Amino acid sequence: MKSKSIGSVEDLLFHEQGLSFKTGSFHASISFYAEDIIRVRLRPINCEERKKSYAVVMPPTSNKVEIKEGKDQVTLKSSKAEISFTKKPFRITLKDAKGNVLSEDDPAFGTSLTGTEVCTYRKLQEGERFIGLGEKVGPLDKRGRSYENWNTDKFAYSIEEDPLYLSNPFFIGVHDQGVYGLFLDNTHRSRFNFGASSHRYSWFSAQDGEMDYYLFTGKDIASIIASFTRLTGPMQLPPMWSLGYQQCRYSYYPDHEIKSLARTFREKKIPADALYLDIHYMKDYKAFTFDQDRFPDPVGMHKELKEQGFRTVAIVDPGIKVQKGYGTYDRGVTEDVFIKMPDGERYQCEVWPSWSHFPDFTSEKVRDWWKKELQFYKDAGVSGIWNDMNEPAAWGQSLPEHLEFEMEGQTTTHREARNVYGMQMARATQEGLKSHHKSERPFVLTRAGFSGVQRYSAVWTGDNVSSDEHMLLACRMQMGLGLSGISFSANDIGGFAGEASPALFARWIALGAFQPMFRGHTQVNHRDAEPWSFGEEVEQIARNYISLRYRLLPYIYTCLHRSSQDGMPMMRSLAMIEPRQAEVYDPRFENQFLCGDHLMIIPCTSQVQWIEAYFPKGNWYDIYTDQKYKGGMTHVLPCPMYRQPVLVKEGAVIPMQSQIQSTAEKHDGTLYLHIYLGAQQSSVLYEDDGISYRYEKGAMKLTSWNLKKDALSISSEGDFKSLFKKIKLIFHGTSAPKEIKSGNKKMKTKEEENRFIHTISGIDTFYADKGAELSSQVRTVTIDMPSNTAELIWKN
Repeated sequence: MKSKSIGSVEDLLFHEQGLSFKTGSFHASISFYAEDIIRVRLRPINCEERKKSYAVVMPPTSNKVEIKEGKDQVTLKSSKAEISFTKKPFRITLKDAKGNVLSEDDPAFGTSLTGTEVCTYRKLQEGERFIGLGEKVGPLDKRGRSYENWNTDKFAYSIEEDPLYLSNPFFIGVHDQGVYGLFLDNTHRSRFNFGASSHRYSWFSAQDGEMDYYLFTGKDIASIIASFTRLTGPMQLPPMWSLGYQQCRYSYYPDHEIKSLARTFREKKIPADALYLDIHYMKDYKAFTFDQDRFPDPVGMHKELKEQGFRTVAIVDPGIKVQKGYGTYDRGVTEDVFIKMPDGERYQCEVWPSWSHFPDFTSEKVRDWWKKELQFYKDAGVSGIWNDMNEPAAWGQSLPEHLEFEMEGQTTTHREARNVYGMQMARATQEGLKSHHKSERPFVLTRAGFSGVQRYSAVWTGDNVSSDEHMLLACRMQMGLGLSGISFSANDIGGFAGEASPALFARWIALGAFQPMFRGHTQVNHRDAEPWSFGEEVEQIARNYISLRYRLLPYIYTCLHRSSQDGMPMMRSLAMIEPRQAEVYDPRFENQFLCGDHLMIIPCTSQVQWIEAYFPKGNWYDIYTDQKYKGGMTHVLPCPMYRQPVLVKEGAVIPMQSQIQSTAEKHDGTLYLHIYLGAQQSSVLYEDDGISYRYEKGAMKLTSWNLKKDALSISSEGDFKSLFKKIKLIFHGTSAPKEIKSGNKKMKTKEEENRFIHTISGIDTFYADKGAELSSQVRTVTIDMPSNTAELIWKN
């Protein structure tokens, strides 16, 4: 079987946003979906047209497009991008508005068809790097690597394993001429080869269906992510409690064990908000059941936990046990919701409950049925749902390819539906929680998904391993998710498979405090992995960093609000600010990440006491000592086990709150603003009630701070009445002011010991001999919370 080239352009037909045409092997169209988004759609002549995209939710916008046709070439141009193609043969070139070449087809091959597989070959640009592609192993820069998108259950995956649980066929190309993004909107098994086994070209392909892809241009990586987020939809703002510490285990049972877990968190003053129920809460692993021997009173248990400030999250897998008399099964058969084989028989395979059927979540009717079933968990008092095993996974890991799925009325097979199955399960779950908890935002966590899954669910990186290598890999995987539109992500703190050493757990939980979702988890028949399970010293370190997480919640919640607006991830690769800097991709530094706009986190393995780190341009403060470091170079930092290196960007204003034990507890009403002097920057704080949808109707507040050399401007908008009544300004830096003026009122600052530093270092309990190293004197002043606008001016 030979590869069939796309051929030459025939029968051009122009329209307002682009054009359509035929080639020898394809129906084709190129259009400006938006000024900075171009859609290229190449459909093999014998391929059925796919009418539904699960990823794309943005409708095309009306744009001013200039189209020029020459003898051999056609050019389409908007204010932000230019795409041209040759007619004989058909080859594409993408340029930015200035005419810089961003990406282009390989001149010899372009797009071709081999059997049913469509493939596009692209010329490798000089020095081109490739980042993104979602939840993928390997280095930050994927150049020289090849990856496959086929959602797969991989227990205890290796640090080179591919494919894994989630498919996100979107990447960002970076080279000296600019940056661009590419999204392949095809749910079949796809492959991306970024120059592996070839120095000539990169390529991407889909096993079947159309070569339907979108190209993105922008001034920087952030603008590319924003455009991709507009196309596939932003995440929804999560409830505040889901940003607190979450404790999971496979499994906590019976009920007195989870009650004891909750009581221990509170007795030990280790903040936490969510406790998980893994599969042992069910009767014989059947979804929508509680084992009456292990959990005789789930309603009473959940009520008791909620009174202590805990929410519960229950695992719900897609496999429904084949058992007459089991209500969910019987109703599923009656309403005809299960996946079938071509002869009409309902498909069965073995998974946790033994022989099971799987609902077809690509059907609206089935999603509606699932929503009704979820009333069970609402009635029991469960707050969130954890969708696992939804690749879908089954014993044997080999579902037949001819299984039939409705796919929104356009029947297809497992080959096309698999990669969106988990996403549509998350969708059904989220919609169900919304219908039952009308006044509360839902929390859904999924293992499998496709591009756009952020609209429905948080994502975690599956069954990782207790090792230093996996702890660092988790950072790269979550950065990859953030670069691909999925900001609200997590990994299993401490590792799911295997047993973490005390030093590794201490490192991992300190690191997790700065990641979007913060969940500890481990598997059955392993040592306990709660924060107090590794000895008194590690318990204190865990308490310190979990507590810091809670004081940073105003900052973290603001980061996630931004993600819900423009897709900007909370956990950001340094490539987002210095995409062409070689150190960013260096194996020594590629795991470093930004937490929001202003914090830089340096991951450390369990074996090191000192670490070399790369500092991007600008000046950076050590959060513990206020020592200032010059950027654009590397520095060596101390990192004893109790000290996670955290740097603050000069000019940052970091909002914090008083210590609380859960988000159900009220803070003391003071907003603690840590101001790092020395550069001009803007910072923001987002506030709402943390749980309802009232923010969508204006019940929110966005406060902006503009820090200058000798002043701080404050302005607010929104109708939400802030719970903060006072602001305590805490000045860091050698130029901390001694006198501040607000209007005509003068306020003197006072010098205080920075207890913030002592608390997170833990010196009060273990490290008194380090007091001189970690102590810091700061100047502070307390003012009333401005109702709208204010300006503070100071002199040294």
